[in-house]
Amino acid sequence: THNLPPGLEYLNQLDQIIIHQQVELLEAILGTESSSKYEIKNPLGQRVYFAVEENGCFDRKLCSPLRAFTIRIADNAGREVIRVIRPLRCNSCCFPCFLQELEVQSPPGTIAGYVVQNWDPFLPKFTIQNQSKEDVLKIIGPCATCGCFEDVDFEVKALNEMTTIGKISKYWSGFVNDVFTNTANFGIQVPVDLDVRIKAVMIGACFLIDLMFFENSLDGL
Repeated sequence: THNLPPGLEYLNQLDQIIIHQQVELLEAILGTESSSKYEIKNPLGQRVYFAVEENGCFDRKLCSPLRAFTIRIADNAGREVIRVIRPLRCNSCCFPCFLQELEVQSPPGTIAGYVVQNWDPFLPKFTIQNQSKEDVLKIIGPCATCGCFEDVDFEVKALNEMTTIGKISKYWSGFVNDVFTNTANFGIQVPVDLDVRIKAVMIGACFLIDLMFFENSLDGL
């Protein structure tokens, strides 16, 4: 473990990561948007990281799920260990030349890998890349991501797209929660021996999937 990026030793023995979005009281009542905050937990429900999204109010109101952001992920000692950077990109299958791309750094300033959206007319598809931009894994979502009364699974696959090795799941949390807040509960399941840097990139992929497919609030009602 001495070769691991500082702070990622927490991920070394994990095959499941839980991400829980925290909802501010004012946001829950009024439907207003504030900077997203997340707890990242192990399967026992113990918090291992805390994440905060950084962007301007202008970005959140004007660009909403398309917005650029930086998410800083810190351990329980307050040390930033992962940084997720998303530039402003297109979110339409009609414009495949400017699709989503996410950069994950660990430690901050050092590339751990990338999440790259792949064009497909029917399915959400992404490629997980390492720090050298070499393809490592694929993520393939369902045709419909509404997830009414059930979980929504994005399958993590080998590069041949035939072998499923894990998944990113959006857990259905109930009608009231889904309609009146934009709170998110996700689970990431990957092989325990997966490179911890790629596990960190998977966390970034989870944030991207959340904003692209599940961002909602009272603003749109």
